[in-house]
This record gives sequence, structure tokens and C-alpha cells, in this order.
Amino acid sequence: MNLVGSHSDLLTTLRQDLHQYPEVSGQEEATAKKIALFLSNYPPDALISNLGGHGIIAIYNGEKDGKQILFRCELDALPIAEINNFKYRSKNEAVSHKCGHDGHMAILCGLAMQLHEKRPETGSVALLFQPAEEDGSGAAKVFNDSKFTLQPDYAFALHNLPGYTLHDVVIKNDTFSCAVNSMIIKLKGKTAHAGEPHMGINPTLAVAAIITAFNESIHTDVTSSNYGLITPIYTNIGSKAYGVSAGEGQIHFTVRSNSNAQMKKLEAQLKHTATTIALEHQLEITISWTESFQANENNHEAANYIRQAAASNQFTIQEKESPFSWGEDFGLFTQQFPGAMFGLGSGVNTPALHNPDYDFPDEIISTGVTIFHSISKQILNAH
Repeated sequence: MNLVGSHSDLLTTLRQDLHQYPEVSGQEEATAKKIALFLSNYPPDALISNLGGHGIIAIYNGEKDGKQILFRCELDALPIAEINNFKYRSKNEAVSHKCGHDGHMAILCGLAMQLHEKRPETGSVALLFQPAEEDGSGAAKVFNDSKFTLQPDYAFALHNLPGYTLHDVVIKNDTFSCAVNSMIIKLKGKTAHAGEPHMGINPTLAVAAIITAFNESIHTDVTSSNYGLITPIYTNIGSKAYGVSAGEGQIHFTVRSNSNAQMKKLEAQLKHTATTIALEHQLEITISWTESFQANENNHEAANYIRQAAASNQFTIQEKESPFSWGEDFGLFTQQFPGAMFGLGSGVNTPALHNPDYDFPDEIISTGVTIFHSISKQILNAH
């Protein structure tokens, strides 16, 4: 099936409808209902709902047993107020699709249309509409849900990429996007009168020492094996009580590395550093982690299927030399199954991801569908 005419228009309409009613991570109930309603017109052989929250899996089976492929997209939007004024702008206050997940959903729905019209010759294709990607919790919630029983031979996902030419396919072996983890450090000392600070334990100098030490641990060369980007996100010390010397404080950081192995080393190093400084200042310390993203580590064979699909459809391929610094929780799936993520160019002179004026370009919906469908045919129709 060629996605032209009414089919293309239908997916554009779907994408723009999803854009108007965005929902943040974990609250994608209405979005999931829209997807389920669309899929009901192209019924799969199996449909799993409420997966890891509001997730959906639609499975299309071939006539004979064979391999299984998982394609994944995301349901959630961001807590960002949209400043665009087009007719389909977000109707939900301070929430909008600024990462292009509305377009990713439309692409997977387009693939569902093709699989419904012509099932694969062998094996099966599972389409995962995953919740809560933006906060890093969704992939784990899906994977740990008892209803998730799939063991796909390959798993694939894409991400739209502003700054790259429309329709270009961006691919890389090994790490495609970085591992990201967010660190919360809480320090507890003892309040005192601001006129007698020596009678308490103020965490301010420890906070400064931790920030300084962490800054010295930064290695900004993403191609280096010890790459680590450590960014202060939030700090708080004491309260606005000018007669009181602070007795508590906290610091939050995001930590990025270009492999899951390097992330483990960096986490241990930072924990040791913060703990040592806290003890030197006679402070109690608690450390926790949140919004964790595994690195997307692309399997070479899976990445080659993407290259072949792009080449066979005359799309330009860009080989990425270094990983993207952002996190994407599809990395959990590439840790469990042979898989790969690729980028799809969404225009050179466009706002960046997470900008309040970003909008997914509808013209690349058919590109994404074509590449996904070509990958499935390569793997499942091979003799």
C-alpha cells in the first residue's frame, strides 16, 4: 500500500488531532483511547491495553510461524505551553507535543494500516504505543507488566530530528543516544541562630564543594570512553528565615554518559565523592536517583536492516559519528532484545525539540511508515 491521497490525509488528520489534546507522562488515557479507536478500523489479531499504565500493543500475525518484530512509539507529551497559533494548536493548557510523539504515533498507525491490508508472510509484528517516555519510567513499566510476554527477535524505534534535512535517515552502530540519570543529594546538618552559626552545622560549604568536585569530573568529549556530562539542575539551602543558619540542603544533577557501563562507573564515583564531602562536613547524606534512561545501544545487524530499508527507498542516509546527548528510554528494550533506534530528519531550519514552537512535520509520516514497513518485509518475508 502506498501512503498517498486519502491514506496520507487520514494520518495527517490523526496526527493533528493528537497534537491538539496532549497528555503528560502517566496520564495518556484519552490519547490511548484515540489510538485504540483508530486501530479498530484496522483490527490486529491481538490487542493488549492498559500496559504499564495506558500502553497498547497491537499484534499482526503472518500466515506461518516465524520471527517477531517490535516497533515502538510514545504516547506522552511535555509540560510545555505551546506558542504556535495554527488551527490544531494544543487545547490543553501548559501541555504540548514538543518532542514529536504525535508524529511517532501517526507513523505506527500508518504501519498498522499496511499490516492490516497485507499481513506478513511469516512471523508477526507487534506495535507498541508506550506510555511515560519523557520521565523515563514507561519502558520499565511496560517491561515489568505481567501482560508483556513478548520476546521479539528485533525491536525498532525512531525519533524525529530537527536540524537534519527532511526525510534523511540518521543511523549509528552501538550507542545512539546517551544514558541519563538524575541524582538527588540531600544533606542534613543542624540549624542555629544566624548570629551563632558555629553552634550548628550549615550545609552550604558542602553544597559548594560537591558542585565544584562534580564540575571537575565533567568530560565533554562524547566520543571519549570516559565521557560524562554532569549538570546542576536545582539547589536549595535552608529557608528565608534570616535569623536562622541553614541546617538542611539539597542539590539535583542530571548525569549523562555514552554507555551503560560508563554510567555505572560515573554513578559510583559521584556517590563516593558526595558522601566523602558530607562526612568531612559532619552532615548526614541521602542519595537517590530518578528519571533513569538506559543508553540506546544499537545492534549492528538491526542497524543494517534500517540502512537497507532506507537505501531501497532512496532515502539519504547520514552516519552519526557520536551519540546524541539526550536520553530515550527505548534503551531498555535495546538492552533486552537485539534492536536499534534511528533518527528521521524533520527539517534544518526548524525549532529544536522541547522548544515551545516545535511542530512535527506531517510530510515525514509516510517516510517513517515506509522505512518501518520495509524493515518488517526484509526480516519476515526473507526465504
